[in-house]
Amino acid sequence: MGTELDVRRADKADSDALMTALRRATPDEAVTEWIMRDHPMDQFLDVYLPEIVERGLDGDEFWVAGAGDEIWAVSLWQTVTSTDRLFADAATARGHADRAPDIRPLQRSAYVTELLAREHPRRFPHRYLELIVTVPEFRGRGAGAAILGNRTRALAAAGMPAYLEASTERSSRLYARQGFVRTGETHTLPEDGPTLIPMWFEA
Repeated sequence: MGTELDVRRADKADSDALMTALRRATPDEAVTEWIMRDHPMDQFLDVYLPEIVERGLDGDEFWVAGAGDEIWAVSLWQTVTSTDRLFADAATARGHADRAPDIRPLQRSAYVTELLAREHPRRFPHRYLELIVTVPEFRGRGAGAAILGNRTRALAAAGMPAYLEASTERSSRLYARQGFVRTGETHTLPEDGPTLIPMWFEA
């Protein structure tokens, strides 16, 4: 028999554990890896992970899966009621990029943030799965699927649709098994970047 996985919403008491899990799970995520290509990954982790965790705990929702107190997989969800925040994030990223035009990660981050703001669905409200990653040694053990199953059941019960961008064909198949369908055009990022696959869950 497999390990029983618990899915729960993380809170501020989980801050350090979230940081640890994200530090281990994020570096080879397709978009992060592309943004940080040829640049020290530790710099991204040191500067941006605390921001991501603080913001997610304050205004969004982290949902995690694992066994006991362990966090095997982490997901970050927003409730989207307009494009205001998306374009504000894009403007912030562009400001950073314009102040340091020679730093490629900032240019790539601005590019993808602007792209996602422009292409985001205009049907509100909906939930947006901004991020889902699994700690390397726990991959293939169902933690990501457990989060998705838990959240799509809750979305269906609430009548709330959801949206995400898959960054690999493999992940798109996982999302499809949970009820997400491809919608709109795919977007291949420049400099041999990944292809983003928009997907929608209809509650």
